[in-house]
Amino acid sequence: MPDNYSDLMVFIAIARERSFTRAAAQLGMSQSALSHTMRVLEERLGVRLLTRTTRSVSPTEAGQRLMDRIGPRFEEIESELMAVGELRDKPVGTVRISATENAAETILWPRLATLLPAYPGIKVELIVEPRFTDIVAQRYNLGVRLGSDVTRDMSAVRIGADMQMAVVASPAYLAKRPLPTTPHDLTDHDCINLQLMSHGDLYVWEFNKDRQKLNVRVEGQLVFNGTRQILQAALAGFGFGYVPQAMARPFIASGRLVEVLQDWSATFPGYHLYYPVRRQSCSRSMAVLIDALRYRPETTEGGHHVA
Repeated sequence: MPDNYSDLMVFIAIARERSFTRAAAQLGMSQSALSHTMRVLEERLGVRLLTRTTRSVSPTEAGQRLMDRIGPRFEEIESELMAVGELRDKPVGTVRISATENAAETILWPRLATLLPAYPGIKVELIVEPRFTDIVAQRYNLGVRLGSDVTRDMSAVRIGADMQMAVVASPAYLAKRPLPTTPHDLTDHDCINLQLMSHGDLYVWEFNKDRQKLNVRVEGQLVFNGTRQILQAALAGFGFGYVPQAMARPFIASGRLVEVLQDWSATFPGYHLYYPVRRQSCSRSMAVLIDALRYRPETTEGGHHVA
């Protein structure tokens, strides 16, 4: 049996077409090359497969038996090879994404919900984690983090606008306390802390005014590892919360929260997708998702997570 099935493909084409000329055109080979291939194949098998005359070509009894047995199998192989080739152009397969809760809620899910109905072949595993993870070690295809500062072996694509932070509290809490006029005044208030899961420390609240940067460590009864929970605690009257302004905006508009220290509000680079720079690591499905998630300035974005 020949090691290379291409010799058998040549035989099948000639036997079906009953012509070296037509088979050569079909396979994109010269007639002399087909003749050489058939001669080598027949010598290797020790049996004549084709009967040749000046006017026609037909399979011998052995050739007909071989064609009947392997012909359908080669048709299946050709069909499968064509199907696999089509996958290069069709976005199919699973894409695993690691993201924080707020990024998943405000950016990823709204866009995925619009995109995925048009691409039924794409399967997305969106894993919400409170910390940035090693996406290569954990076998993720894409990760989400604030800013574009990633290691050299990673690429970063912006998917969200810069985020502005807000310090908010409920009217019920503020009814019992004086309004803070500077960030330092927050040390005299109950504040709801955020724990950074990457190293376990509490997040230091950051402020910026007229190019003056100020960091304040705050105290309070509650510590969470997500801004969604901080927002809920602030609404419940447990003190000040430091959350994305876009997240708090509906509650500020309805009067359920009051924003303070607006002139000290800090702004941070928005969310970015990051993934290995290796070209072969970016599948067609990943390329479609990256393009759909890419930030476009004319698009208004939701809130962002500080962890």
